[in-house]
Amino acid sequence: MNRLLAALLAPKPQPLPEPDAKLALGALMVRVAKSDHLYRFEEIRRIDRLLSRVNAIGPIEAAKMRATCEKLEHAFPDTGALAHLIREAVPHEARIDALEALWEVVLSDDVGQDEEIAVIQTAQEALGLSEADSDAARARALDETR
Repeated sequence: MNRLLAALLAPKPQPLPEPDAKLALGALMVRVAKSDHLYRFEEIRRIDRLLSRVNAIGPIEAAKMRATCEKLEHAFPDTGALAHLIREAVPHEARIDALEALWEVVLSDDVGQDEEIAVIQTAQEALGLSEADSDAARARALDETR
Protein backbone atom coordinates (compact mmCIF):
# COMPACT_ATOMS: atom_id res chain seq x y z
CA MET A 1 0.00 0.00 0.00
CA ASN A 2 2.82 2.39 0.89
CA ARG A 3 4.52 1.77 -2.47
CA LEU A 4 1.27 2.52 -4.29
CA LEU A 5 0.84 5.80 -2.42
CA ALA A 6 4.47 6.72 -3.00
CA ALA A 7 4.11 6.04 -6.70
CA LEU A 8 0.95 8.12 -6.94
CA LEU A 9 2.42 10.99 -4.96
CA ALA A 10 5.83 10.98 -6.64
CA PRO A 11 6.52 14.00 -8.81
CA LYS A 12 5.98 13.41 -12.49
CA PRO A 13 9.21 13.16 -14.47
CA GLN A 14 10.12 16.19 -16.50
CA PRO A 15 9.29 15.78 -20.18
CA LEU A 16 12.27 15.33 -22.44
CA PRO A 17 13.31 18.34 -24.47
CA GLU A 18 12.66 18.28 -28.19
CA PRO A 19 15.91 16.93 -29.64
CA ASP A 20 18.04 19.26 -31.71
CA ALA A 21 21.32 18.50 -33.46
CA LYS A 22 23.38 18.93 -30.27
CA LEU A 23 21.20 16.60 -28.21
CA ALA A 24 20.95 14.14 -31.10
CA LEU A 25 24.75 13.97 -31.30
CA GLY A 26 24.95 13.39 -27.56
CA ALA A 27 22.32 10.66 -27.79
CA LEU A 28 24.24 9.01 -30.63
CA MET A 29 27.44 9.09 -28.60
CA VAL A 30 25.59 7.38 -25.74
CA ARG A 31 24.12 4.85 -28.19
CA VAL A 32 27.57 4.00 -29.53
CA ALA A 33 28.94 3.60 -26.01
CA LYS A 34 26.06 1.40 -24.87
CA SER A 35 25.81 -0.68 -28.05
CA ASP A 36 28.25 -3.32 -26.81
CA HIS A 37 26.26 -3.61 -23.56
CA LEU A 38 29.18 -2.19 -21.58
CA TYR A 39 28.83 1.51 -20.74
CA ARG A 40 32.36 2.09 -19.50
CA PHE A 41 33.70 4.96 -17.42
CA GLU A 42 36.16 5.84 -20.19
CA GLU A 43 33.29 6.23 -22.64
CA ILE A 44 31.26 8.37 -20.24
CA ARG A 45 34.27 10.58 -19.56
CA ARG A 46 34.93 10.95 -23.29
CA ILE A 47 31.26 11.83 -23.97
CA ASP A 48 31.37 14.50 -21.25
CA ARG A 49 34.59 15.96 -22.70
CA LEU A 50 33.14 15.96 -26.21
CA LEU A 51 29.90 17.59 -25.10
CA SER A 52 31.91 20.20 -23.23
CA ARG A 53 34.16 20.89 -26.23
CA VAL A 54 31.48 20.84 -28.92
CA ASN A 55 29.01 22.97 -26.99
CA ALA A 56 31.50 25.26 -25.21
CA ILE A 57 30.11 24.37 -21.78
CA GLY A 58 31.67 23.43 -18.48
CA PRO A 59 32.05 19.91 -17.14
CA ILE A 60 28.99 20.06 -14.87
CA GLU A 61 26.77 21.30 -17.69
CA ALA A 62 28.21 18.59 -19.95
CA ALA A 63 27.40 15.87 -17.41
CA LYS A 64 23.85 17.21 -17.10
CA MET A 65 23.55 17.29 -20.89
CA ARG A 66 24.81 13.70 -21.08
CA ALA A 67 22.14 12.64 -18.58
CA THR A 68 19.51 14.21 -20.85
CA CYS A 69 21.09 12.53 -23.87
CA GLU A 70 20.96 9.16 -22.10
CA LYS A 71 17.20 9.59 -21.69
CA LEU A 72 16.82 10.70 -25.31
CA GLU A 73 18.86 7.74 -26.51
CA HIS A 74 16.47 5.45 -24.71
CA ALA A 75 13.40 7.28 -26.05
CA PHE A 76 14.58 7.25 -29.70
CA PRO A 77 15.25 3.66 -30.75
CA ASP A 78 16.02 4.62 -34.37
CA THR A 79 19.67 5.56 -34.86
CA GLY A 80 18.91 6.90 -38.32
CA ALA A 81 16.31 9.31 -36.97
CA LEU A 82 18.81 10.79 -34.52
CA ALA A 83 21.44 11.14 -37.23
CA HIS A 84 18.88 12.68 -39.58
CA LEU A 85 18.29 15.48 -37.05
CA ILE A 86 21.97 16.33 -37.36
CA ARG A 87 21.98 16.00 -41.15
CA GLU A 88 19.11 18.46 -41.50
CA ALA A 89 20.69 21.04 -39.19
CA VAL A 90 24.38 21.22 -40.00
CA PRO A 91 26.61 21.42 -43.10
CA HIS A 92 28.70 18.56 -44.47
CA GLU A 93 31.91 19.39 -42.56
CA ALA A 94 30.05 19.55 -39.26
CA ARG A 95 28.54 16.12 -40.00
CA ILE A 96 32.05 14.75 -40.45
CA ASP A 97 32.95 16.33 -37.10
CA ALA A 98 29.92 14.57 -35.58
CA LEU A 99 31.11 11.25 -37.00
CA GLU A 100 34.57 11.94 -35.61
CA ALA A 101 33.01 12.40 -32.16
CA LEU A 102 31.28 9.03 -32.51
CA TRP A 103 34.60 7.42 -33.45
CA GLU A 104 36.26 9.04 -30.41
CA VAL A 105 33.71 7.33 -28.18
CA VAL A 106 34.39 3.96 -29.85
CA LEU A 107 38.14 4.39 -29.48
CA SER A 108 38.02 5.77 -25.92
CA ASP A 109 38.10 2.34 -24.27
CA ASP A 110 40.50 0.73 -26.77
CA VAL A 111 37.86 -1.90 -27.54
CA GLY A 112 36.09 -1.39 -30.87
CA GLN A 113 33.22 -3.86 -30.87
CA ASP A 114 31.20 -4.95 -33.89
CA GLU A 115 28.05 -3.48 -32.32
CA GLU A 116 29.71 -0.07 -31.99
CA ILE A 117 30.89 -0.19 -35.60
CA ALA A 118 27.35 -1.08 -36.73
CA VAL A 119 25.96 2.02 -35.00
CA ILE A 120 28.67 4.15 -36.61
CA GLN A 121 27.83 2.76 -40.06
CA THR A 122 24.11 3.41 -39.59
CA ALA A 123 24.83 6.94 -38.42
CA GLN A 124 27.27 7.52 -41.28
CA GLU A 125 24.68 6.55 -43.85
CA ALA A 126 21.93 8.63 -42.22
CA LEU A 127 24.32 11.59 -42.01
CA GLY A 128 24.82 11.31 -45.78
CA LEU A 129 28.52 10.62 -45.43
CA SER A 130 30.76 8.32 -47.46
CA GLU A 131 33.16 5.60 -46.37
CA ALA A 132 35.99 8.00 -47.16
CA ASP A 133 34.41 10.57 -44.81
CA SER A 134 34.18 7.90 -42.12
CA ASP A 135 37.78 6.83 -42.64
CA ALA A 136 38.96 10.46 -42.35
CA ALA A 137 36.83 10.98 -39.22
CA ARG A 138 38.24 7.79 -37.68
CA ALA A 139 41.82 8.85 -38.42
CA ARG A 140 41.25 12.24 -36.77
CA ALA A 141 39.60 10.50 -33.80
CA LEU A 142 42.63 8.25 -33.43
CA ASP A 143 44.82 11.35 -33.19
CA GLU A 144 42.50 12.82 -30.53
CA THR A 145 42.45 9.71 -28.38
CA ARG A 146 46.22 9.11 -28.31
